[in-house]
Amino acid sequence: MVNKKQIILKYNRPGPRYTSYPPANFFKSEFNNNNFITQIEESNNVGQKNISIYIHIPFCSQRCHFCGCNTTLFENETLVSKYVDCLIKEIHSVTKHINTQAREVTQIHWGGGTPNSIQHKHIERVMNELKTLFKIKNNAEIAIECNPAYIDNDQILFLRKMGFNRISIGIQDFNTKILDCVNRLRSKLPHNELIKMVREAGFTGVNYDFIYGLPGQTVESFNETIKQAIELSPDRLVTFSYAHVPWATMSQQKNLEKIGLPSPEEKLSMFLSSMDLIVQSGYIQIGLDHYAKPNDDLSKALLNKRLHRNFQGYCTKETTGQVYGFGSSSISQLWGGFSQNEKTLIKYIERIENEELAVERGYSLSFNEQVCKEVIDEIMCNGVLNFDEVGNIFLISALKVKEIICYNNEKFKEFVDDNLLEITNNKLIVSKSGMLVVRNIAMALDPQLNTEGDKYSKTI
Repeated sequence: MVNKKQIILKYNRPGPRYTSYPPANFFKSEFNNNNFITQIEESNNVGQKNISIYIHIPFCSQRCHFCGCNTTLFENETLVSKYVDCLIKEIHSVTKHINTQAREVTQIHWGGGTPNSIQHKHIERVMNELKTLFKIKNNAEIAIECNPAYIDNDQILFLRKMGFNRISIGIQDFNTKILDCVNRLRSKLPHNELIKMVREAGFTGVNYDFIYGLPGQTVESFNETIKQAIELSPDRLVTFSYAHVPWATMSQQKNLEKIGLPSPEEKLSMFLSSMDLIVQSGYIQIGLDHYAKPNDDLSKALLNKRLHRNFQGYCTKETTGQVYGFGSSSISQLWGGFSQNEKTLIKYIERIENEELAVERGYSLSFNEQVCKEVIDEIMCNGVLNFDEVGNIFLISALKVKEIICYNNEKFKEFVDDNLLEITNNKLIVSKSGMLVVRNIAMALDPQLNTEGDKYSKTI
């Protein structure tokens, strides 16, 4: 029997999370508005026809100490209105270059910040613009990230009326002492009432997000949180590893390090014990830290090797689209590369008002990098890499795919020896235990990886 703890300890090394390839630290400041327009226009003719839209709302009424997101504390309602004006202006500017007649929207995702903390009139304005400018598929996934501190029944009914059908609730921990410790607002409603209201409103999906490794958490306390989550029975559960990067986020250094963090051993035990609880209760493990009910679309996609992932999380290949991101710090993920907007709110507003676009940095993928991206996406999402199938996508041989990624059997010897990976018939097949260290396997497939020069959190 595989000792999960020993395997994870052996492979727990710094490395990218591979929510994109190449990772965001490759993005270049020389990339500008004109480069982005070129990518948008090319996206009409290459890659997925489907359109995925990301809306970034950067506002929060208070900042959680663990947060590494791009957020702005509320200053005044005038600033929010001004931001939404710019958001809509940017949507119009980008849409001019998209073939909206031939392409459909299959996914809309609102993230932040705290999207459900702003007034409903702002959400309505943006959603109405999207419905006017784009053809939205009937079964499109329309999701919003929500802080339970702001959710009441009126908001649930409003969001459903606006067309949202999936709600992702950032619970982080049910223990109020831990929430207070990390400066996280408490839920406005009891959680059993909240999920009941969401179900009755007609949402087809409810996600619960948690973080392990926060100050004050113990293995026992986090297990209690997970047991409570299982009892409430959301469609999907995510247990995010707290990424401690104090060199990038000063609030982590000033606040959390002062309080004290769980030891790496305690954090690992939280991950393993929560995973066992969730899987034993009937959820299917998706990738490393996501879980879904057996009848959920993600579970079905995993079974059929049709999973995909973008910056917003896992999705099916049916709902996957090229991602057009709007708002400060948002990232567009197109076939030809990536484009990220200005992170600073005021600078974003100034540039949209003056230039209509606000690109801060980006990256154009070479042909070889597009191949590498496909390789890493497949291994990270579906746990299988078929060199022939990747070659067919790019009209090259399996041998050429291997040449591009600098493939060498020796790179995978320790994975094979530990029964984490099987190499057969031009395929790499990750075992169930191997998915625990799938990021490490992806690192071995990345010809551009440099863990010495770049600072990454550990893979678990």
